[in-house]
Amino acid sequence: MVGEEATGEPPRLVLVVGVAGSGKSTVGCLLAERLGWAYRDGDAFHSEANRAKMAAGHALTDSDRQPWLGAIGEWMDRATAAGQRAVVTCSALQRRYRDKLLAGRPDTVLVYLHGSRELLESRLTARHGHFFPADLLDSQLADLQEPEPDEHPLVVETDQPPEAVVTAVLSLMRRESSDGVATDGPGTERPVRTAVRDGSSASPSPTGGSWRLVRGEQSAEVVQLGGALRDYVVNGRPVLDSFSTGAGITGGRGQLLVPWPNRVGGGRYRFDGRDLQLPLTEVEKDNAIHGLLRWTLWEPLARTDDSVTLGTTLCPQPGYPFLLDVRVEYRLGPEGLGTTVRATNIGTEPAPYGVGQHPYLTVGTHLVDSAVLTVPARTLLRTDGRGLPIGQEPVDGTPYDFRTARPIGDLRLDTAFTGLDRDPDGRAVVRLAHPSGLRGVDLRLGDGTRWVQVYTGDTLAEPERRRRGVAVEAMSCPPDAFRSGTDLTVLQPGETHVLRWELSPWGYA
Repeated sequence: MVGEEATGEPPRLVLVVGVAGSGKSTVGCLLAERLGWAYRDGDAFHSEANRAKMAAGHALTDSDRQPWLGAIGEWMDRATAAGQRAVVTCSALQRRYRDKLLAGRPDTVLVYLHGSRELLESRLTARHGHFFPADLLDSQLADLQEPEPDEHPLVVETDQPPEAVVTAVLSLMRRESSDGVATDGPGTERPVRTAVRDGSSASPSPTGGSWRLVRGEQSAEVVQLGGALRDYVVNGRPVLDSFSTGAGITGGRGQLLVPWPNRVGGGRYRFDGRDLQLPLTEVEKDNAIHGLLRWTLWEPLARTDDSVTLGTTLCPQPGYPFLLDVRVEYRLGPEGLGTTVRATNIGTEPAPYGVGQHPYLTVGTHLVDSAVLTVPARTLLRTDGRGLPIGQEPVDGTPYDFRTARPIGDLRLDTAFTGLDRDPDGRAVVRLAHPSGLRGVDLRLGDGTRWVQVYTGDTLAEPERRRRGVAVEAMSCPPDAFRSGTDLTVLQPGETHVLRWELSPWGYA
């Protein structure tokens, strides 16, 4: 295992406060789900008398609130005593109420959801079946004492979708604390530690930090630069034609392609009535290629011995004025290495989106010519000299029909396929096998994968790396989808897109 730098303990409790209509219950519940923590809504601790009083349009008094606050505090203490981490919501409008809930509980994070009166009123008016009437909003605003700086609140504006509010809370939690609480998956919370490569010092690396995952005879390594997959080994045999430890990434090896895979011709596209221009990153062909996050340092969000989750924010920028929260989970399981890429639109307008990933597979042959390839696709995409689409056609009768396994030979592949045949689990399986037939690797295309690109590396900048591995790229859309609209995802505010793919080696025991 690689060495890890220990960090502190994460907070045990999160207290979410705000005026009625600020979204405390929705945000608190979603936050607890994202953290994998226990959750209770403060409204659940009100007595029947309190509920009836508010339903009749009467504000609660201090004497009404004291038993309610006491019950919430007792639940917080029970959760802590049981070794749980928990999220709880409560209006706690005045400083003395918050002091009562925070006293003696120093490991509690205070989150304040702020919203305008107009927003709060519109939400309460639209809310049905709740005991708290919209008419009591004025009394709440009159009682409100916003948290002071010495309370160290995390303040989030609530005029955005709940998922975006939760993402903002988690971002502030990570920024305010070096604890690095794990933020994905129930039961996985633990300090996130930034691992360095094998050795005792965190010497500078062109790909940032790295994390090695281990499960039985499997091991994989993920790097911070672009959240890329560097290596995957089973029983001492490499499954990937990878880049070396301490070296830079070339040929797109293992990289995540967000928010579009492959190319956008001229970098120019039109979306939602606007003409947009992306930076040209394939200058010689006048294209924008492989998205905007390949050269960004991603941050660790969650970590176990056999998994890691990294994340980053794609901020508005020239040619892509949209705001996304993006995260990737790598997990070793009994069938191999699974990858899940999630992107959430945390902005206020729809966003065009596509995603792919660029691993190069190997089965140990010197060149890919003798490797046996299966691609369960009925349709291929024809492209021009710039790699841009000029039309689709059936694979039947072409040299690109790999529905039946056969050696690659001297065929040059840089080809996108669709019309994928899937197994009963909904996965399309691309197989690369050793010519002996005794071992190989299946790349299983799961949720969100409508296309796959197969590339034999004939045009790589380093001649010695050409045709040494086969890039099999899971993609949600084809090249140039920003211009053609083919299978392009339009993420509405608050929506999440998920892409899943898995490497499943066989014959490596």
